[in-house]
Amino acid sequence: MSSFALTLVLLSAVAHATWNFLLKQHAINPEVFIWGLMLVVTFLLLPVGVALAIWDPIVGPGWWYVLGTILLHILYFVFLGRGYAHGDLSLVYPIARGVGPAFAPILGVLVLSETVAGLAIAGIGSVVVGIFTIYWLGNFTGVLRDPLRLLREPGVRYALLTGLVITSYSVWDKVGVRYVNSFLYMYLMSVGIAIGLAPYVLRTYGTRLILQEWRANSGTIVLAGLLTFIGYGLVLTALQSSRVSYVWPSREVGIVMGVLLGSLVLKEPFGRGRVLGSTFIVFGLALIAVAP
Repeated sequence: MSSFALTLVLLSAVAHATWNFLLKQHAINPEVFIWGLMLVVTFLLLPVGVALAIWDPIVGPGWWYVLGTILLHILYFVFLGRGYAHGDLSLVYPIARGVGPAFAPILGVLVLSETVAGLAIAGIGSVVVGIFTIYWLGNFTGVLRDPLRLLREPGVRYALLTGLVITSYSVWDKVGVRYVNSFLYMYLMSVGIAIGLAPYVLRTYGTRLILQEWRANSGTIVLAGLLTFIGYGLVLTALQSSRVSYVWPSREVGIVMGVLLGSLVLKEPFGRGRVLGSTFIVFGLALIAVAP
């Protein structure tokens, strides 16, 4: 991966970990908070979206890819919000962000005919080991007694579902940005998510709880919305010139930042499993980043 693409990916990782931290720290209800940040992007960046559409209009089947990524990201945000409602940032974030990059290279090979070097394969293995270490170390006896315990914990279950959605949209978006400007793609995705989530959020929470969230966290929601747009726009730009097999795993260096923010700022448990697991993940990402 080129140094320019790697720089974009690392900046994206910082932006992503930061907005997830803001979501976990401040949200009264994570699903309402997420819908709010999509609304912020929709209205605040409308001039940007219009300018991009005029300057670099969508070509070919681009609209189908925009529609597909909207549907996938609606699932992503619902699962992510529920994960944070039930689990710690330092647990949910590493699992959700680790599962997707671990499987994205597999889809990259099968669907996009990409090649994966030996170093990258070793890195993917290290990421997978890290994911399970985060959960299992310290819970090893319990896991042996009840192997399905992992799936019965709501926070972990939603984190795993989030990771599977990440795997899907990582490959989908790699093809989508061939036809759509990366930041226009991100803007239209945000508009679609805001519209798509509206009936669910309004029906589930009602106007009173939505206004309560906005009054309590309006500034944070605006900041998180801008970080969401910038972070994903940067990674989409990197995808235009680099393999999905390398971009997505490399982006997840933000996992360590998420674990540290959850543990040091939010005072979540800072067990050996989360430290060791994060180390495995970062080591794996480093191998992937330097692979040819």
